[in-house]
Amino acid sequence: MPTKVPLLDLQAQYGPIRDEVIAALVRVSDSQRFIMGPEIEALETELAALLGIRHAVAVSSGTDALLLALMTLDIGPGDEVVTSTYSFFATAGAIVRVGARPVFVDIDPQTFNIDPDRVFDAITPRTRAILPVHLFGLGADLDPLLDAARPAGIPVVEDAAQAIGATYRSRPIGGIGALGCFSFYPSKNLGAFGDAGLLTTNDDRLAKRARLLRTHGMEPRYYHHLVGGNFRMDALQAAVLRVKAPRLAAWTEGRRRNAARYRTLFRDAGLDGIVTLPVERSDRVHIFNQFVIRSSDRDALKAHLDEQGIATEIYYPVPFHLQPCFANLGHRRGEFPHAERAAEESLALPIYAELTADQQETVVAAVASFARRKSSVSR
Repeated sequence: MPTKVPLLDLQAQYGPIRDEVIAALVRVSDSQRFIMGPEIEALETELAALLGIRHAVAVSSGTDALLLALMTLDIGPGDEVVTSTYSFFATAGAIVRVGARPVFVDIDPQTFNIDPDRVFDAITPRTRAILPVHLFGLGADLDPLLDAARPAGIPVVEDAAQAIGATYRSRPIGGIGALGCFSFYPSKNLGAFGDAGLLTTNDDRLAKRARLLRTHGMEPRYYHHLVGGNFRMDALQAAVLRVKAPRLAAWTEGRRRNAARYRTLFRDAGLDGIVTLPVERSDRVHIFNQFVIRSSDRDALKAHLDEQGIATEIYYPVPFHLQPCFANLGHRRGEFPHAERAAEESLALPIYAELTADQQETVVAAVASFARRKSSVSR
């Protein structure tokens, strides 16, 4: 069956801005300046102002933003980094790539975010950073993490790949910890035309070190003070992001409006007991990079929605502690039960800003038909 409702429709976003995007790409092509230069500098200035954070360092991807953040803090072999066991792979992968050991903890079962109480218990003399993830667009509970980290001088690195524009207690996500890491993967609320990312900080010293590490530790040309990497963003990506960034607030509001409509539709359909809707917190602005519901019969529900032409996605089917590549850490099934249950129950529905009311009604009607079918079978 043809897809009635896609998980994401980038064409719907692209159409209204096509002429501006093409003009920006032509501008870069005519300049023949593709690496660093004025487009990168302008984007960094504009995003720092947009986010309300002192420094914005444009990088090659969200993954590289995480890697660069850990390198900036000089984290390496023998060090530990405490993080959630439930996230996109880059969160844990970056820790291992610098030679450190990821120390996984369980999540809050309501928010999907790291449980601050578990973090406190996981801190050891080898802990060099705490890496919370603002999963699906909702900020993690940062103040308890900062309180736990501060006495030991442990920096907090925010994985904000899914949370650009989100806030926590009126403060911008990505500007609360020592460093923030964002992704501009095309499916994000602010997406590039390929891989791109951003590192943020309010610390002048960390910003200077990150910029140096971004370009092989080189300053001036061919004089290398540190062993860094090639984490530079292409000027073409920066040009696209400069067109899109001024529209981020409107696109985010569209996602939030759609999330509110889903709540109404699910409630009116009497589906509260069939699926669990994502929570919001009064002290945080959720930007809904994903709208993730929970169902004890998730796989059957996904199959039913597939049959109805409703695209969905599972974020994420296997927590880190059960991934084969981390078997050497010695974890076992049942060790982090909230993350394991989330992996078994979570399902993301379409939530992009251009999603129409009719499309949302189609999604909820399909969930309702699944509930009716399940009810009739169980009788």
